[in-house]
Amino acid sequence: MGAAVLYLPSSVSAQTDRPPQLDKQLVQDFVGAGHNNLEKVKQLYAEHPTLIYATHDLGGGDFETALEGAGHVGNKEIANFLIEKGARTNMFVLTMLGKTAIVKPYLEAFPSYVFARGPHGLTLLHHAQRGGEDAKELLEYLKSKGLKETKTRL
Repeated sequence: MGAAVLYLPSSVSAQTDRPPQLDKQLVQDFVGAGHNNLEKVKQLYAEHPTLIYATHDLGGGDFETALEGAGHVGNKEIANFLIEKGARTNMFVLTMLGKTAIVKPYLEAFPSYVFARGPHGLTLLHHAQRGGEDAKELLEYLKSKGLKETKTRL
């Protein structure tokens, strides 16, 4: 029996062709700006577009993207900008944005996810509260599913 061979699509090049890792401070600055500084987000995105995929490691298993920062503070303008640019979203951000037609079927398919924890241990209930009127239906839905905490330990 021969050795296993890994085939990569032609669009995937060797590791040596990759650019260097993003600077940790740059990632931290972008994630920080994602909470409340749209102009800085736009500026850093223009200079380094792949920052929209970057995750800042705060330690202890607490990871956060700029989009998640916008999500947990309820900054819809920054969240929508980042999503329009292709940032990877999740149920926490979609809950804050009040995307009921996406979130409810997902939670029906995966009921235990109601109790999932996002960055900093913030729950879907926290994100629904931050979503205001747009997320009011999801706020009531999450409460009906037994979610009471807005933050838990990671």
